[in-house]
Order: sequence, then C-alpha cells, then structure tokens
Amino acid sequence: MFRLLPVQIILAAVGTVNMIVSSYFASNYVGTEAMSAVGLYGPLNMLFGAVALMLVGGSSILCGEYLGQNRQDKLQEIYSLDLILSVLFGLLFTGFVIILSIFDLSGFLTHDAAVRPLLNQYLIGQAVGILPLILSNQFSSFLFIENKGRITQLAVLVYIAVNLLLNYLFVAVMHMEALGLALASSIGMWVYLLVEAWYFVSGRSSLRFTLKKPDLHECARMLKIGFPGAMANGYQTFRGLIVNRLLEVYVGAVGISAFAAANNLLALFWAVPCGMQAVSRMLMSIAIGEEDRRSLTEVMRGAIRRYVPLMCAISAVLILLAQPLTYIFYKDPADPVFMMTVWGFRILPLCMPLAIICMHYISYSQAADKQIIVHVLTLFDGVISVSLFTAILIPFTGMNSVYFANVINGIVSIIIILIYAARSSRHFPRTIDELMVIPDSFGAVDDEFTEISVKSIDEAVNISEDVQKFCLERGIDKRRSYYAGLAAEEMVVNVIDHGFNKDKKDHSVDVRVVCKSDEVTLHIKDDCIPFDPEERNHLTEGGDEASNIGIRTVYSIANEIKYQNLFGLNALKISI
Repeated sequence: MFRLLPVQIILAAVGTVNMIVSSYFASNYVGTEAMSAVGLYGPLNMLFGAVALMLVGGSSILCGEYLGQNRQDKLQEIYSLDLILSVLFGLLFTGFVIILSIFDLSGFLTHDAAVRPLLNQYLIGQAVGILPLILSNQFSSFLFIENKGRITQLAVLVYIAVNLLLNYLFVAVMHMEALGLALASSIGMWVYLLVEAWYFVSGRSSLRFTLKKPDLHECARMLKIGFPGAMANGYQTFRGLIVNRLLEVYVGAVGISAFAAANNLLALFWAVPCGMQAVSRMLMSIAIGEEDRRSLTEVMRGAIRRYVPLMCAISAVLILLAQPLTYIFYKDPADPVFMMTVWGFRILPLCMPLAIICMHYISYSQAADKQIIVHVLTLFDGVISVSLFTAILIPFTGMNSVYFANVINGIVSIIIILIYAARSSRHFPRTIDELMVIPDSFGAVDDEFTEISVKSIDEAVNISEDVQKFCLERGIDKRRSYYAGLAAEEMVVNVIDHGFNKDKKDHSVDVRVVCKSDEVTLHIKDDCIPFDPEERNHLTEGGDEASNIGIRTVYSIANEIKYQNLFGLNALKISI
C-alpha cells in the first residue's frame, strides 16, 4: 500500500493544481470577482470529474477483477471500451460548456452582474480542456496497472511548469483575465495528456486499443460499477450549486471567494486520502477477484490503523498554518475575506481523517457490488448532509456554517456505516469482517489456506514438505499434495536462482496455498524482474534437453497456470 501510494497521491493532485494556480492568479492579478468565477465553476468541474471517476472506477475494478483471474483478453477489451466512452463524454461536455458561455446561459450559477461576464470567459477557456481532463484520468489509471507511474510523474511536472508559465503569460503579461486563467490550465492539460498517451501509442504497453465491436454487457457493467462511487462527485455538483447559492444570499460574493480559496488549496491535500482510496480500491478488487478474504480485510485494517493517523497529523499541520496559507491569496487581514478564509483552513481539515473511512468503505462496497450502501453513503456524503446543515446553520453562524457542515458530514457518514454493519450482523461490529459485512461464503477461511514467505535458498528447501503436509491435512489426495509441493519448490527455487541476484535489493517470494472444495491453488508472488515462465516452458538452451526442466515439469502436472506482472510483482497462479 505504501509503495504504491506516492504515485496515486500525485495522480489525485494533478486535477487540483490548475485550480490552485488559477486561484492564486485570480486573487492576485484579477480580483475578487475572478476568484468568485473560479469558485462558481467548481460544481461543473466536479460534474466532469464525476464522469471521469465513473469510468476510472468501473474500469479499475473490472481490470482488478480480470487481473485476479489472469484474463488478458478481457483487460484489452476494458481498456478499449474505456477510451471510447471517455472521448464520447468529453466531446459532449465540451459542447455543453461552449453553449452555456456563448448564449449566456450561466445564470443558474450566479446572478451577480459583475461576476457573470468573467464566468462566461472562464467557461470558454475551460471547455478546451474537458476532453484531455477525462482522458488523462483514464491513462493515469492504466499506467498504474502497467507499473509505469514514473510516466505520470513526468507528466505532472511538465503540466505544472506549462500551467504556471501560461498563467503568467496570459494573466500577468497579456491581461486576458478569466479567459487566460482557464486557457492556461486547459492547454496544460493537453500537454499532460500527450505525455501520458505517448507510452500507449508507441506500442510499448501491454494494453492495446482495438476498434472491434464493443461488448455492450461489459459497457453496462463498467458504468454500473463506477456510477455509485462517481455519484459522490455528481452529488457534490448539486451540493456546490446549493452552497454557492446560500453563500450568495447570506454572505455575498466575498463568501464564495473565501470558500474557493480555502477549498482549492486544501484540494491539494485532499489528494492524500484520494490517493489512499485509489490504491485500496485496486487492491480490494484484486483480492475479490482472487477470493482472498485475508488481503481484503488487511486493506481496510491498514486504512484505519495507518492512513487515519497519518491524515490526522496532516490535518493538524494545516490548522496550525491557517493564517500563512491565507496570505497566499489575500494580503490584507482587515479585509473580511481574509478571516473567512482563515477559518476555512482551521475547520475544513477536520473532515479529512473522517473521510478516509467513508471513502474506503464506498470503494469496497463498489467492488463487492453492495449497491444500496454505496448509494446511501454517496447521497448523504455528497449532498444531503452538507447542504442540510449549511442551510440550518448559516442564519446563525454565517460563513463558518459551510465549514462546520463538512465536519458534521464526516461524522454522519461513519454513523451510517456502523448502523449498516450492526443491522447486517445484528450487533455492533466487533471485527473488520463484520464492519465490512463480508459474506461467510467468500474466500478461504483461516483453516483453508497457509502463507509462506521465502527470502533465501535455505528457506526454499523445506517449502515442498510444508506445502505437501498442509494439503494432506486438508484431505487432498497424496498425488496432488505431492504435485503441489513439487510445483511450489520448483517455482520458488527458479525465482531465487534467476531473480534474487539481478540487482542489489533484498527480495522475497510469497507463496499462498489454498485448499478449498477439494481444489488446490498456489499463488506465488515475487518482487524481482518481470519473468513469464510460459516463455521458458518450451525453450531448451543450446540443445540441452535438461534446461528449464523444472518449469516444464510444473506445466505438465498443473491443470492451469496463469502469469501476470502486477504493480511491479510477478504473480503466478497454479491450479493442481
């Protein structure tokens, strides 16, 4: 989890960079009205992000499922289908935003006569970047699967540089105001997309685009799986419209500006829990595909025991730095917008630790097809709680009502999760299994599997005997028990001989033996260089018939062998 986390945080942060840069240049070079335009566009940006997230979520979970089943043909199909849908949605939304601007149909976002012309300019510039925004999200996800996160890191650095340069040129030098703000981020997004897409169009990727007739069943599955999780962003579109309207009525444009400044900068730090969610979502979906109950619960346990404390520390730092962070956007402490923004930085970070639990629970429920709890959580978390409590509190607490409502929202979401789990088990959840409401029939229970980690050739000597003994104790016949032990030893020794000495890193081989319903399955994973045993199955070296005999023996005794390289790990599944 922690090895994969940095790349996913970077991916989640990319979308927030242009909002932060736009907010900085809007507040320092254009004015409060331009900052309001940036904030008013937020709900629409959330809508487009929701569609991108729907496709990413659906394709990621399906890819994780097929990765767990080692079905490469289905991976190619999901990849192609995802890109086709991304282009269609991108073109649709681009046309929608252009129409809003050209025909001045943005009145549902604001009635402020001073802000509306700037908003229309901003919409035109943002329309240029909608298609690359949606597509780049998909490529980032697929680069993650291909273990090519460094390409995304490069794309991020190039994007930030281009965005900053163009904002300075368009806004500070050419005085293009709101149009310049939006064009700078849109052009930067196209550059970001091109850097990512080059890896796939160059032919180096294992995922290949095909124009064959798409499977409508898989299309429906992708949208169905991704839709509930994406609805969190979709609901936030409506929440943004409601909150902006309440602020406009009770506080004025200055309230929208303060909320936009605090929210946009904190979005950079929200990339941390979003990155955590992205890693966990993929690992959970793979565990479900492999029916690995223990790994599934370990991911959720890791989120609660490790991610939440880490996020608490980050939130505490943000609260302490509330005033220095406000100075990034506003320089005059006497200006009402200054203290409104300060309180945003003091209160909103409290939401982050609470949100981690809800975000992980939604991701697990998506992958496990628990649609009811997904819809309930996304509805309350996305729109009901924040909108309702803001409306109740704003006559009494003014601007701070929005901030307090977000914290209350996190508490309400956790209460809903506990009620759902308690209702399912008929008592307060006492274990992670009960909290997640995992069916008793899912995966192998503790007595049906064993895990062995090997770090040296000395440890590999006993693995055959250990595996054979485990299988016999579970009622597996002697022949298959012997074959299971032989296969485990041959593959582990092969990894040690050919992988451990290729670099100066410490390596390990992890073997998971599952005996369930009279079936024996070996899951062997290592972190060495990519190595597909199928390539050596029929290969003899220099005419030596004895070369690779161990691998060929395993292929002759196994019912099925599947290999894939996943997240930098060689993953081998052997059915005996």
